Amino acid sequence: MKKQLGIAGAAGTAALIVAATVMPAHAVTYGTPTISLSAGYLSGSVAGVGDQTVNVTVGQSGADVSALTVSASASTKASVAGTGDVTVTGTGAVRQLAVTAHGRGYTTLTIKVTGLGGKTATKTLSYAASAAVQNPADARYFSGASDSSAAVDVGGGFTVVADDENNVLRLYDRSRSDAPVRTWDFSSQLGVTKEVDIEGATRIGDTVYWTGSLGNNKDGEYKAPRNTVFTTTVSGSGAATQLAYGRSYKHLREDLVAWDRAHGDHYGFAAGTAAGQAPKQIDGFNVEGLEFAPGSTTTAYVGFRAPLAPAVPGGKALLVPVTNFDQVLSNGSAATFGSAIELDLGGLSVRDIRKNAQDQYLILAGSWAADDNSDPYALYQWDGIAGHAPVKRADLPTTDPGGWEAIVEVPDLSAPGARVQLITDSGSADLYGDGVEAKDLTHPEFKKSRAAWFTLN
Repeated sequence: MKKQLGIAGAAGTAALIVAATVMPAHAVTYGTPTISLSAGYLSGSVAGVGDQTVNVTVGQSGADVSALTVSASASTKASVAGTGDVTVTGTGAVRQLAVTAHGRGYTTLTIKVTGLGGKTATKTLSYAASAAVQNPADARYFSGASDSSAAVDVGGGFTVVADDENNVLRLYDRSRSDAPVRTWDFSSQLGVTKEVDIEGATRIGDTVYWTGSLGNNKDGEYKAPRNTVFTTTVSGSGAATQLAYGRSYKHLREDLVAWDRAHGDHYGFAAGTAAGQAPKQIDGFNVEGLEFAPGSTTTAYVGFRAPLAPAVPGGKALLVPVTNFDQVLSNGSAATFGSAIELDLGGLSVRDIRKNAQDQYLILAGSWAADDNSDPYALYQWDGIAGHAPVKRADLPTTDPGGWEAIVEVPDLSAPGARVQLITDSGSADLYGDGVEAKDLTHPEFKKSRAAWFTLN
């Protein structure tokens, strides 16, 4: 608008018109919104409870993040999960995206943030859903690896889990479906470049003992890294857990073969370790369990998936006590052995063995066979004393993908309704219906093992 200004001079009054323009307030300029996902790949399960989520971080210059909206467009395969199956919660810079799956398979979702001024940005999320399982409320999925083989409780609701396809130890929150909180790979300290084939673990104080399978590979070839037992030292607990490498011993296989030979080759360890002998045969050689004897910090039971002891039709499960196991690891002493223990587990063998502070043992029993996803599994209670018979506490489902492989910890077995958490090795499972075994999946985020709670009868 215009404004007139009057100025008086000595010779009289003259009017001077000065044109001044008053500009309107500047318009707000908004930048293009930004969007990022905490993961580009996400796995869930049909009818899953507490499935893993993805964080969606958004922003826009000149705008309050609470004014930004986040949505998911229709997927490429709505039979797996569609637009209405994706929920986004939260109002800040970081939102949580969850997917409810309706069918097994893969799909791609497009995630869009809409900012002020109508500007948008998008990201895509690759999603895969595995099949529904029995009692989904009791199931959680530990992602990043599929071949879980041993687990040790570290307190605060967390566990360290080993994988038999690599030497990475992973820390998981037992209550959540999620990626590992922390990982450790001690390959360089162990002096190996191939997998140790970790199959068993137990903890005494701050020391965790880990054992490889000690057997040949599936083609019957001797691979030195598998002939390894080693220790790690635990510091902290829960999410703050840290592991440090301790010591290793790489001759336990030879010690076991020599012991068996000295006792008339009763269990066939020499033949089971011979060139060309596959480990997962009824007369093979394959270690999968490790736990200390009752009240002992020196004698450890080595549990065998194969061979089965030939004492009865169908065979008995075999434990061999290493009476100086602490010294084997602390100073490299050659192993010494007690009398073998044979257990009737209904023709099944040891897949894991674990005890609690009261020396109550649980034995996870399964087949010696290599491809055993449909074979029976069971949990047996035992008191750890040779000559005492174990008692079956539960049969385990066999229709779900993967084989039961690890006991996280043993509850008070005398308590009514005692519950135990087990973990599967799902490496040979076709999780997503595409004919690809989980261990061969391209994206590690799609690899996963299932942890499930079971009530003991």
